[in-house]
Amino acid sequence: MTEIKRIQQLLRQSVTQSVRPPTYFFKTGPGDYAEHDQFLGVTTPNLRKIAKKFEHLNVENIQILMDSPFNEERLLALFILIQQYPKDPDAVYQFYMANLKKVNNWNLVDVSAHLILGRYLAGCDRELLIDLARSSVLWERRISMVSTWYFIKNSDCEWTFKIAEQLLKDRHDLIHKAVGWMLREAGKKNMDQLIDFLDQHGPNMPRTMLRYAIEKFPKDDRLRYLNI
Repeated sequence: MTEIKRIQQLLRQSVTQSVRPPTYFFKTGPGDYAEHDQFLGVTTPNLRKIAKKFEHLNVENIQILMDSPFNEERLLALFILIQQYPKDPDAVYQFYMANLKKVNNWNLVDVSAHLILGRYLAGCDRELLIDLARSSVLWERRISMVSTWYFIKNSDCEWTFKIAEQLLKDRHDLIHKAVGWMLREAGKKNMDQLIDFLDQHGPNMPRTMLRYAIEKFPKDDRLRYLNI
């Protein structure tokens, strides 16, 4: 049995959920953002365990997983890439960018953008994030925002606020949530910078974005911003 066949068999043996719970968290109806996606019913913890068993998987087999219509197979590919990143950052980055269109659901973006793209751009030119923030592709815009989480973890919040400002007028709820989430994380590192941003942009921020950003604020401060 080939290695990819072993992985696919193991995935199907690891199904512990009905398909309904995964689709409950993803909008898969006609015209919805995840209309294209299919699910096996494998939990994320099980996928992480499988990724550890196959952390040396070759690029051809990782590509097969990335090309899969099943969300969990693409997610597994990303977990394996994250494990391989320290050994060959350039190769993992190039593979990720070549397959960016397949990082096409919020869970795929959120586990990988900061640990691959953000990590790679931390020490070099970050203008690519501006280009992604201006993309017509929803997932590329979310990738641009979530990538800055890597910078935040290293107490570098400048680009979080820069990308957030680019996305203030975005109309999609998934962008509002991602921006608010990253602003909240940035506030854990630099509250003064977050307050300055909210004082300037709070009145024009989508409500979901604002609510996410101020989620950890004291009640009186939350109410003050919500009533601006």
